[in-house]
This record gives sequence, C-alpha cells and structure tokens, in this order.
Amino acid sequence: MSLNCTVILAAGEGTRMKTLSSKVLTKVVFKSMLERTIDAALKSDVEDVCVVTGHKSEEVRKVLDDKYETVLQSELLGTGHAVMQARDFISRHADGNVLILNGDAPLMDVETVSGALKMHTESSNSATVISASIDNPFGYGRIVRDENGKFLRIVEQKHASEEEQKICEINSGAYWFKCGDLIAALDTLLSSPEKYAHGDKKVEYYLPEVLEILMEENKNVGAFTTDNPDVVLGANDRVQLLELNEIVRHKILNAQMLNGVSIPCTDGIIIGDDVVIGKDTEILPNTIIRGKTVIGENSVIGPNTVIDDSTIGNNTHLDNVKCNCATVCDNVTVGPFVNIRPNAVVSDSVHIGNFVEIKNSNIGNGSKVPHLSYIGDTDMGSKCNIGGGTITVNYDGKKKHRTTIGNDVFVGCNTKLVAPVKLGNHSYTAAGSTLTEDVPEDSLAIARSRQVIKVNWNKNK
Repeated sequence: MSLNCTVILAAGEGTRMKTLSSKVLTKVVFKSMLERTIDAALKSDVEDVCVVTGHKSEEVRKVLDDKYETVLQSELLGTGHAVMQARDFISRHADGNVLILNGDAPLMDVETVSGALKMHTESSNSATVISASIDNPFGYGRIVRDENGKFLRIVEQKHASEEEQKICEINSGAYWFKCGDLIAALDTLLSSPEKYAHGDKKVEYYLPEVLEILMEENKNVGAFTTDNPDVVLGANDRVQLLELNEIVRHKILNAQMLNGVSIPCTDGIIIGDDVVIGKDTEILPNTIIRGKTVIGENSVIGPNTVIDDSTIGNNTHLDNVKCNCATVCDNVTVGPFVNIRPNAVVSDSVHIGNFVEIKNSNIGNGSKVPHLSYIGDTDMGSKCNIGGGTITVNYDGKKKHRTTIGNDVFVGCNTKLVAPVKLGNHSYTAAGSTLTEDVPEDSLAIARSRQVIKVNWNKNK
C-alpha cells in the first residue's frame, strides 16, 4: 500500500479571473483546473488527497463531492501556512511522502510527478522541488545551483541579482516532501513569525522558506527538472485560461490522431479527455465531443456536431447533430439539424433526416424518420417509414405516455399519434390523420375530416 499522499492548494481568490466561483473551478477542456490537478496526482504513486480550500470553499467541496478530504485556510498567509492547515492529514502519512501541488496549475503530468518522486526517494531527499526551464522566466522564482549542479536555493524575481535573473530554470510551485520532515520544518517556520514579515509587515509563510530550514538542518534538498515546461503554467485571467485550453485541446487531438482518428482540420474541434474514438473515424470542424462518449470505427462526425455522454457505432454519419446521453448504432445516417435527446436508441441502418427530434425512444433496425418530425417516448419497430411532420403527442398536460409502432409501419405525412396509442405491424396511416385509438395489423387508419369543396365560394364572398 502506498504511503504517499498529496496536498493541493486551492484557497486563492483569483480576482483577475473575474469569476463568480473559485478560480480553481474554471474549466480547461471541460474539466476544472482543480480536477485536472487531482488527476495528475492520482495517476502517480499517490492514494490520499487533501485539498486546502479558502475562497468559495463550499463550492469547491461541492465539486469534490466528498471524494477527498478538505481543510480550510481561513486567512491567506502564504503557501507554507496553507500546507500547515493539512497538518493532521500529513501526520497520518508520517512515514511516507507528500506531494504539494497548486490547484490552478492544471498541466502537471504524471511523468513529471513520478520522475520527481523517483529522484526524491533514490536521493533520500527531505524535499524535492519540481522545476522547469523556460524561455521567459520573468516573474518566477529561480532555481540556483552550484557549479556541480547541486540545488542551493530558490530566489524570487524581486530579490534576484542581475546574474540570477538570467537563470531560466524556475520553481513550478510543486514539491515532494518527506512527511515527517515537512511537519517539523513547518513547526519551526510558524514558531518565528517575526522572521517572516513581508513588505508591509504582514506575516506570511512560504514553502521555499521550508527548504531553507531543512538545509540548515543538513537535510537533503534537490530539484527535479521536468522535460515538460507546460507544467508550470497557470491561469490568473481568462486570456491565460484560453492559452491553457489550447494546449490541452491540441494535446488531446494529437493523441486521437496518433491513435488512428482522422482530423483533417482542427478548427473548432474540442474533444474531452475520456472520449474514445475508433480507427478511421473522421472528425470534421466545429465538432464538440465530451463526457464518456465512445465512437466506433470508420464513422464521420460533423461538421457542427455536439455529442455528450453517448455511444456512436461503426460506419455512422452525424452531420449537424446534437446528441446527448443516447445510443446511435452502426450504419446510421443522421442529420442535418437533428436533436437526439437522452435515452434514445437509434438502431442499425436507420436514417434520421433534417429537423427531427428524438427523445426517450427506440428506433428499430432499418427504419426511416426523414424530416420535420418529433418522436418522443416511442417504441418503434424495424423497417418503418415515418412521413414528414409526424408528431408523437406524448404529454397530456400531467403525464407522459408512450407510443408503440410495430414493424414495417408506414406513417403518412403530418400524422399526430396521441399517446398512449399502438400501431400494429404492417399498418398504414393516412396523411394528416390525428390518431387516438390503436390500429390493428395490416390496417389503414384515416382520421381526418372529409374534404368539402364549395364551388364559387370566393366569388360569392
């Protein structure tokens, strides 16, 4: 069993983000920054998670849904003070290591976390800083090493000398610590508040000061340099958030293409992390796919299509379609301008044409709903043909009722099926009918007024 844990700092207000919620809950490709940070930790050798909340703490805990432990930092007095709020959590893992991550740095990856842990344990470090080399290090704390590459200290931008400001290796704000050593160093840090007054004499405690305490006690402290400089990136405003979205979006698209998915143009295409797409499927522009969606092989999705938490089969084409919590099987053509709503199942070889809405219904093999129809709360058999303008009238003002359509049924244009009603196998309905009674097998139902012609009516008027 792993003795390693993680503490994620998510207390900041993030005023520049201009959000009504917490900054760490703003999303990067459908997942909050905080959730992405947690994912990176859990995919490495970490089992227990504690999130330090502060601003909008109730909203943060609601998103976490009691899956992880939380502690409150009621006063924002620095990163060292934030970690100290999780003292009891860290103490329960006293013989292990703790990973400290920032909840607003969502591009941390498992390779970096695991690589830093390997170095941390093999070197018997009390602390290991995760660092990165970037082209423009302005504003970041610099990693200062000696001539042999040994870690010496972190120096912040405002305190850096001219030579130190030329250093491109910077502190990511992520660390591995031995739990016991971290607790002892934090106790030392908080026992001397007068030593840690910053600027306007406000006492604040930061994790780089913990490193200094450990080194003064001759403990090993090192720095692991990641090969992925994106891990240091965070977002303080919506412009920076867009940059994070673009990095993650292209990373996901590249992974899909390397797995055999065809994306001839990436314009407007956003695919979630958990989406699974089969080989030779083509994704066309302005298509959004998210949730636990699974798409088969050799299908065409898009353009202008949105799919949420749905299953799409093989050799299926969705063109200008919205599909939410539904199943579309093999060899199906759908669109354009179709809305497939939750609990709909569209079986093999079905054709759904333009301006059709399907909700909570089963469409049998080989059936056709060519255009301008609403099919709700319906069980439809195979090889049916539904004329344009057909409506299943499923709501009586109080309750929803189901319509049952048998196999090989022909429904004429502009038919209204007032549920509950059943059409038997091989039955027909006349165009323009409003049906309120069941139709037997092999029968034709006509439910409309007889046509009346009044000769010269317009002249007499």
